[in-house]
Amino acid sequence: MFTHLRNIETAFQQNKRIVALVILTSAIISVAAIWFSFSAYQKASAQIYVLANGKVLEAVASDRKENIPVEARDHIKMFHHYFFTLDPDEKVIQGNISKALYLADESARNQYNGLKEKSYYNNLISGNISQILAVDSIQLNMDHYPYYFKCYATEKLIRSTSTINKLLVTQGYLRNVGRSDNNPHGFLIEHWETLANRDTLINNQP
Repeated sequence: MFTHLRNIETAFQQNKRIVALVILTSAIISVAAIWFSFSAYQKASAQIYVLANGKVLEAVASDRKENIPVEARDHIKMFHHYFFTLDPDEKVIQGNISKALYLADESARNQYNGLKEKSYYNNLISGNISQILAVDSIQLNMDHYPYYFKCYATEKLIRSTSTINKLLVTQGYLRNVGRSDNNPHGFLIEHWETLANRDTLINNQP
């Protein structure tokens, strides 16, 4: 009789171990399935399909942290392009300046107002002068926020008789703001100032 009870007890312990093993195995399989499903979802959500010229192209989404220096430099470049690339046309000037002022704070507006008071833009129009700016390099310090930058650029003032080349050096800071159609990178230039803007070469036209 005692032997029979011991056999029942042993069988009961074995059943408990088997049930526990089944539960543990099911839990591991469930966790693994959830993890693989989440990984697959993240991979799928990182794939973006863009329709261009009737063709579907695949793009890969990435974390903004990876692109901050690239976006910051492009923001600085586009601001300087809009602010300094001008033609002898009032609408072109107003259009470019308006785009530039969305990308910076009142320090840029103050510089614009100063140039306007000096009749700088009227002189461009009356003299049929085109102004073109090319950014040569941008120094960007991402170690401290807001991000400090220094921009080196070449400015060309094109007349019918000559072309004046200028060295332009500016500096300022970048802070994060919300993205919009007018400010796609989500940065705002602050405390912007011109350090140098001097003639380097004059080419006389034949």
